[in-house]
Amino acid sequence: MQLKSEAIDFKNIFSNRIFFLLGLNLLTLIIMTFLSPYFLSLESLLGMTQFGAVIALISLGESLVILGGEGGIDLSVGSVLSLSGVILGMLVSAGLNIWLACILTLIFGFIIGSINGFLISYIEMPAFVVTVGALYAYGALAMVLTGGIPISDFPDKFSFVGQGYIFQTPVQILFIVLPLYLILNWVMKNTDFGRKVYHIGVNNKAAGLSGIDTKKIRLLLYAISGTLAAIGAIVMSSWLMAARPDAGYGYELQAITVSVLGGISIMGGEGSLTGTMLSALIITMIAYGLQLANINTIWQLAVLGLLLLFAVLANKFFDIN
Repeated sequence: MQLKSEAIDFKNIFSNRIFFLLGLNLLTLIIMTFLSPYFLSLESLLGMTQFGAVIALISLGESLVILGGEGGIDLSVGSVLSLSGVILGMLVSAGLNIWLACILTLIFGFIIGSINGFLISYIEMPAFVVTVGALYAYGALAMVLTGGIPISDFPDKFSFVGQGYIFQTPVQILFIVLPLYLILNWVMKNTDFGRKVYHIGVNNKAAGLSGIDTKKIRLLLYAISGTLAAIGAIVMSSWLMAARPDAGYGYELQAITVSVLGGISIMGGEGSLTGTMLSALIITMIAYGLQLANINTIWQLAVLGLLLLFAVLANKFFDIN
């Protein structure tokens, strides 16, 4: 009887999303340390946080879009990141001040995210079709504008954003990722906007009947996703000191995996951004650890796919919430 009770307690513990993700983080840390003896060094851990900043940013945007329900998904985040970086590079190459160029890049990300949101919300096109189309269109445009050649005309002072440290902590984590997470998490939990997002995610029709402007809310979610992808482009361009037209390749799969593993229901209306951040850490450790261990990129993609399946199965087995 005692053993049975302990088993039930174990299952109850892991039915809590945060405990589940913390346990998965610990397991990932152990496995990656086993694969590469360099993984647990201070230098590697700091490098990993830099590596994961962009993943965290675009995953926050992806999570918000999925939370809005109605089949919401943004498969264009990687291409938005690539094109935003190219726009930033072109503005700087044209002689514009780097900080003004960053502001214009954020506006650009907001606009193209809004275009996606408008087509989905007001024209009522399927989110999958719109964002897949945007994935190809924005990605191709980034290649055409650069001829496939990275733009590297950034001033030296710009490197501080992606490579600088304060109190041994990367600037991009301390002043970009963490503040944005804290603000968005607070908004989702404590504001009327956040409550409306969850309402339309649970039942879009009922939310509309209660007076919520569901189309406007959904458009804003895509606009935020585009803006966060543009912020990711700024961070990555500063880290590499180059704007690569293929910089966002594959990030859409990572963002979706992070969101679902973090507890965002693919049906919408359920989940939290805290889970997204913990899940982003897991994906970052896996990607960074496999690179340190010189494991082929193909296997990295396979691990992401398996993690996505695992997240769905774990939800069913543990009834994680």
